[in-house]
Amino acid sequence: MSVLVNKDSKIIVQGFTGSEGTFHASQMIEYGTNVVGGVTPGKGGSTHLDRPVFNTVKDAVELAGADTTIIFVPPAFAADAIMEAADAGIKVIIAITEGIPVADMIKAYAYIQNKDCRLVGPNCPGVITPGEAKVGIMPGFVFKKGTVGIVSKSGTLTYEAADQVVKQGLGITTAIGIGGDPIIGTTTKEAVELLMNDPETEIIIMIGEIGGQLEADAAKWVKEDGNRKPVVGFIAGETAPKGRTMGHAGAIVGGEDDTAEAKKRIMRECGIHVVDSPAEIGLKVKEVLGS
Repeated sequence: MSVLVNKDSKIIVQGFTGSEGTFHASQMIEYGTNVVGGVTPGKGGSTHLDRPVFNTVKDAVELAGADTTIIFVPPAFAADAIMEAADAGIKVIIAITEGIPVADMIKAYAYIQNKDCRLVGPNCPGVITPGEAKVGIMPGFVFKKGTVGIVSKSGTLTYEAADQVVKQGLGITTAIGIGGDPIIGTTTKEAVELLMNDPETEIIIMIGEIGGQLEADAAKWVKEDGNRKPVVGFIAGETAPKGRTMGHAGAIVGGEDDTAEAKKRIMRECGIHVVDSPAEIGLKVKEVLGS
């Protein structure tokens, strides 16, 4: 099993023929991901990377059976790309684009609420199910198949956690990079819930950062859910000055519960195995699993 993406996913790339889309699509294809084509308005009917190019997502759904998309569209047009994918019937929408205006994302977020789809991101590294599908910008070689699920706001820490897990002789079911913007499609809680309900996932790594309530909400849900599977947690940004936006637009401390210290306290109270350094993630996972 896996969540969100697997070997049967039929993936398209929006912004396929641009430099970012081309680079990452070629990496995804090289990994073995089932990329069935891409979308660049005005270039429909041509081919790129030996895959068909479509003018619209609707064409890609009708002609190639696409059910998953990854978006490499410039910020000014990315929210429209998200809405177009949702409108065309795409089930999983992964938005890599960073810097989408908040007003645009408010509209896109509201629009997709009535659609049968799931948005991951924006401003995220994507989703990977090792050995099956890499729908994102992560270095595929770091990830090996296993029983550890990863949910992370940070791209770099997703790769770091995966690398540590693999070095402990373990592996990953699916890693979900949810993104660090203030308005994202899939929350920490929702991503944790997906992995909690995945039969192959035995333990979950939850990596968060200062700002917002996502990690606290997820921790409380884990406790309410009866701590069915162990969760190892880490919060980045402990030394960040209050009120400063740190890299991710969502990583800004607004109140007392937004700090790394407060989040870690809430997580511990909810039965999560919290580490104080990202360097401890792999060892903690191995220790909790007792392997």
